[in-house]
Amino acid sequence: MSALPGTTGRRRIYLMRHGFVDYTSEAVRKARDPKVAELTERGVAEAKAAGVALSDVHFDLALCSGLKRTRQTAEYVLAEHPKAPVLEVEERLGELRSGSYMDFHSAEHLAAVMTFTFEQAGEPGAEFLPGGERFADALIRIRAGLKDLLHRPNWACALVVAHEVVNRMLLADTIGAPLGASVGFEQDTGCINILDFDMVPDEAGTGTRIERGVIKAVNLTPANYLKNGMNLRSLEAIFTRPSERAE
Repeated sequence: MSALPGTTGRRRIYLMRHGFVDYTSEAVRKARDPKVAELTERGVAEAKAAGVALSDVHFDLALCSGLKRTRQTAEYVLAEHPKAPVLEVEERLGELRSGSYMDFHSAEHLAAVMTFTFEQAGEPGAEFLPGGERFADALIRIRAGLKDLLHRPNWACALVVAHEVVNRMLLADTIGAPLGASVGFEQDTGCINILDFDMVPDEAGTGTRIERGVIKAVNLTPANYLKNGMNLRSLEAIFTRPSERAE
């Protein structure tokens, strides 16, 4: 089994959140579908900064959720790697399904609703907006996607570009924290998290199992490592129009 140099069964995932997008843009509101959102100029800058920061990292695998914003982010990062792996799609790490489109009155209203929604993630039956996917159900598919990735042969280091709530849930689950703890893991746009997983032979001796997961770094933002001036929480920042934003 491939492993990080100096280890016998350790694998590393550089888990990113996509760069900045505008969910209040005319395109999104016209389509009534946040899936069409794409990186803004700021989001491109964040993705490029992450690519430069990760340029010395050798990636054996690269995955994104398949939505345009994660694909764009991954492509900017991989552009810094002359021998980059082919970008793959892992839909199980996709954004939670939100049900019907939320017709909000203002960006501030949308930010408040989304913040409340995230804070309720650990409650029984909690949904990602009314009629949307249940957080508990999403965690099952996210876990399955991660498990299958970790059990794939012949890799030691992978790039994974996903979404805020997906990353929050993965970070909490990696350390065995309950679902409700996911709200405590901030995920700024374009951020990088580093997760290590120790893989050991299973009891039957025919495969491997996950012995432990360790978080090496959380919410690194290469475009602004010290977060100087980044005074808004990620939900506040991404759901506030540029004219209203004061970071």
